Amino acid sequence: MEVLVQAMEKELRRGGQVYYLYNKVESIDRKAAETKELLPDARVAVGHGKMSEEQLSKVWKQLLEGDIDILVCTTIIETGVDVPNVNTLIIEDADKLGLAQLHQLRGRVGRSARRASAYLTYKRDKNLSEVAYKRLQAIREYTEFGSGFKIAMRDLEIRAFRTATRNVPGKARK
Repeated sequence: MEVLVQAMEKELRRGGQVYYLYNKVESIDRKAAETKELLPDARVAVGHGKMSEEQLSKVWKQLLEGDIDILVCTTIIETGVDVPNVNTLIIEDADKLGLAQLHQLRGRVGRSARRASAYLTYKRDKNLSEVAYKRLQAIREYTEFGSGFKIAMRDLEIRAFRTATRNVPGKARK
């Protein structure tokens, strides 16, 4: 967690904003409170799809106006409004997301001339599945602008691998 706190502090020091993607609505307020505790001077807010349209619009407006430093959110940012000042993305439990989704989310930062950073995390000591490992490796490997096609091709390869390992001959299908 120390690395993530340092990353958020660095972004805030340079006047930027942070997306902290925490994809569990039932405990997202607790995660926001923990984040606020770690960074007491930061203005932390929450955004997720179960909020009313009015609540969510208010959060987006505050984020765009710079009134929020860290938005603890779900994957709702995937199709969100461009916020050029958000240049650090932290994704908790990134191993649970698909490759195309990770690529789309990573594209939410770096929408300005500033250098952007994305931190994809998973639980310490967790044994990643081979598919999850391949997804994270691909997102790490393809970082240059315009790498979407390469990501899409790798995603197809991974899906083919997953399907092939699931359909092992001799096993009855249910």
